[in-house]
Amino acid sequence: MRISVAGVAKQGNRYFVALRKPGTSIGESWEFPGGKVEKGETPQEAITREFLEEFGTAAAAGPLLCRGNFTNGAEEYELLAFSVTLQGEPEAREHQYTAWKTLPELKLLHFAPSDGIILKALSEH
Repeated sequence: MRISVAGVAKQGNRYFVALRKPGTSIGESWEFPGGKVEKGETPQEAITREFLEEFGTAAAAGPLLCRGNFTNGAEEYELLAFSVTLQGEPEAREHQYTAWKTLPELKLLHFAPSDGIILKALSEH
């Protein structure tokens, strides 16, 4: 099983999310940014790398917020979602848009299925 990570950044009562570009299996879905953990990398290092690559900003991984399993195609993944602190203003380099949304606003957006795990955890806290 592969490991996938997501970073959940929060400012006040708003969470950082990004809209994926069209053309992929989950294109034009909103997500809590992250990606797959590469060989030899810790989940926290993967979060830092993904935020640098996708948004041009460093992100420091904090506590684990939630975990869960999902399937993408024929592959099974374990998702680890961490609280993150952004160290700069993110730019939408690989996404259509970025936004800071409240939890009620997040519930109105179309998310990638795996991000449902995170939304559920945020709703329960």
